[in-house]
Amino acid sequence: MKNIVLLGAGRSASALIQYLLKWASENDFFVRIGDKNLSVAEEKISNHPRGQAFAFDVQKYEDCQSAVQNAAVIVSLLPAHLHVPIAQACIEAGVSMLTASYISPAMQALHNEAESKNIMILNEIGLDPGIDHLSAMEVLDDLNEAGANITCFKSFCGGLVAPNSDTNLWGYKFSWNPRNVILAGQSTAKFMQNGQTKFVPYQRLFTYTEPIHFSQIGDFEGYPNRDSLSYLQAYRIQKVPTVIRGTIRKKGFSDAWNVFVQLGLTDDSYIYPNSAETTYRSFLNSYFQYDQHLSLEDKLKKMLHASMREDVFERINSTGILEDNIIGLDKATPAQILQQLLEEKWRLEPSDKDMVLMQHIFKYQLEGQNRCLRSSLVVIGQDNVQTAMAQTVGLPLGIATKLFLEKKIMLKGVLMPLVKELYRPILSELESCGIAFREHSTDISELELYN
Repeated sequence: MKNIVLLGAGRSASALIQYLLKWASENDFFVRIGDKNLSVAEEKISNHPRGQAFAFDVQKYEDCQSAVQNAAVIVSLLPAHLHVPIAQACIEAGVSMLTASYISPAMQALHNEAESKNIMILNEIGLDPGIDHLSAMEVLDDLNEAGANITCFKSFCGGLVAPNSDTNLWGYKFSWNPRNVILAGQSTAKFMQNGQTKFVPYQRLFTYTEPIHFSQIGDFEGYPNRDSLSYLQAYRIQKVPTVIRGTIRKKGFSDAWNVFVQLGLTDDSYIYPNSAETTYRSFLNSYFQYDQHLSLEDKLKKMLHASMREDVFERINSTGILEDNIIGLDKATPAQILQQLLEEKWRLEPSDKDMVLMQHIFKYQLEGQNRCLRSSLVVIGQDNVQTAMAQTVGLPLGIATKLFLEKKIMLKGVLMPLVKELYRPILSELESCGIAFREHSTDISELELYN
């Protein structure tokens, strides 16, 4: 029997657990799920004969050592900063590991040790990062093998709410960690544009958007995300003049979110005084200059006057931040206060469905023609448990785990999923699960090649 140990039974784990248990009998898997909250893990196992829940605390190294004993493979869905202790325990025990998180410097530093122990620590095998790597590398490799001169590569991804469940002015509901949404973009975005290195600091990030169109569902917007420069070597596209990775949101979201950024409401660096007794209205008002002649609404509209955007005011107002409701959150940062407010307004209701969008844009020259290829993914969740986010994060992890245990993946060291050995079988099985890209190619002018 092959023991799969899954650490973390949170929101993104549902589809992964369902997938592993589905294949458990046929492949002789036994799935053990560890979580600090034992009842959460037990609920996800749901008395399956091939599953077992156990209490797990990553802060206790003895728990980490115990979890890897007799494991055929470890799958970690813990927060990214908690993967390294697990990886160290895996190296000691000679057990391979998979995660959906970005490779941190501390994780990358374990590469030689993992290689010497003949184990694989595969990271970035979820949605973004994950499916974005798999699908982008498939097209990039095909274009390079065909002899194309690639001039532009853009990749955008977003977790949003499905159109039929879109009931607020922001076009957004939480389908993953709300804290990550509140703090998104706080590191400077870095990318290449027409051969020049570009930097967009946080205070300007949400003004730096571009339109993104999906033929199935309409128009959205994208803003640059994190450090695109770090992928030039990984994707083998060092000579491509324009390379941008970004985040997708509903049109108008970024303009309104930028108000929170400019006011300082996404700041997580200090405690807001008396937050337990303060109202949201007073909280917001404390970020405006004192003016006895203007109401809070007028101050906000004055701030927005330059853009004359009534829709931005309405989005801000719809959050309830102008209301006199007590915050009731003790010793909270501004970001935590905003998160609490939005978690109430933007939660997925039981009848709601979420949506994952991804689009890659490739511009290239081949055989005397200038072309643009758009590769688009739209996934709608089944319900508010088996969400599109849970499917697109969990299924790549599950498929890669199964392939590893079938000895169809023989890679070693700390890795990203960028090679054919990984992307071909995983994308193929994802397509059989209904997660498939649509491609649309058009002729473009020479002027459009680099934009």
